[in-house]
Amino acid sequence: MQHHPHPASRWPSVLWLIRHGQSAGNVARDAAHEGGLHRIELEHRDVDVPLSQLGREQAGALGRWFGQGEEGQRPEVVLCSPYVRAIETAELFRAAGGCDPDLRICIDERLREKEFGILDGLTTLGIREFQPEQAQFRQVLGKFYHRPPGGESWVDVIFRLRALLDTVSLHYAGRRVMIVAHQVVVLCMRYVIEQLSEAEILAIDAQGDVANCGVTQYRFDPGAGHDGRLALERYNVTAPMEREGTPATREPDQMVAARG
Repeated sequence: MQHHPHPASRWPSVLWLIRHGQSAGNVARDAAHEGGLHRIELEHRDVDVPLSQLGREQAGALGRWFGQGEEGQRPEVVLCSPYVRAIETAELFRAAGGCDPDLRICIDERLREKEFGILDGLTTLGIREFQPEQAQFRQVLGKFYHRPPGGESWVDVIFRLRALLDTVSLHYAGRRVMIVAHQVVVLCMRYVIEQLSEAEILAIDAQGDVANCGVTQYRFDPGAGHDGRLALERYNVTAPMEREGTPATREPDQMVAARG
């Protein structure tokens, strides 16, 4: 007779998805668009782009919000993208009391930003100018399936996130888990967890960008389905920043400014 594990043994009790704070890349991207430039002026490779001063303030506000919440509502596990802006967000969150000060931040490369390949660093105008064929491919295929040479599609990101969730369910079942990553990661995690369609996740994306340090929260519901599920409780909440009067920002995460 096949043994089925108890539902509570499969998923975290709570799962938070956090987009990093505003980065210097977000600021540079806005400047490039306002100036009608083809390229985003960056001093670092995308992996190494740090938080802006506002991004640091947002991460601190997030940590204080969690730290001042109810007992037992702080994360026990923090998983983080290897990109500097995500690591800085997680470290500032921890320093502000968002989790135990001794909690180790676990870096997982599967949470990295979507890779843009030959389109990296180009604005929408720059893509049309320098990579018109890719602009056409993206128009035909849509952002969900289009994979620029050397880069990834949303489907590629989803593929690695499915593997990440297998790891989470194996090692962190029943625990409170926070993931600090990027806009496309947050959206693709929703796609996987909620079993959405391409049309459904792109409709959510079209409603607006994921806020820097915005909070998306799932809670395990043991009564749903055969083995329970993670139920969405809040999406893209900016209450931590609003409480402290810190501006909430929603610029697109990617260094490539193409949006569909």
